[in-house]
Amino acid sequence: MGAGKTILPDLSVEDTDRIIEMAWEDRTPFEAISVQFGLSEQQVIALMRRQLHPSSWRRWRARVQGRSTKHAQRSEALARRFKSTRQRTISGNKISKRPK
Repeated sequence: MGAGKTILPDLSVEDTDRIIEMAWEDRTPFEAISVQFGLSEQQVIALMRRQLHPSSWRRWRARVQGRSTKHAQRSEALARRFKSTRQRTISGNKISKRPK
């Protein structure tokens, strides 16, 4: 095996799809992927490189490189974000459908 190769565990198609989805999400840190799937940041990068088309890989890599929200330690301010107590009902789309 050559230097710099990252070993990836055997993952189901569903797990691979979910990891890719989480990696594209701006507010999902690599640490969340690690907790859920046991993959390090380097393994996620290797998986993305292997699974994405070259142009998609370059776009994703440029997007996440240096992004503080992809690292839990760097995004501590996000944990203190305000969230309305009515968020559940807003998300459930009940407010917007009230009869006038």
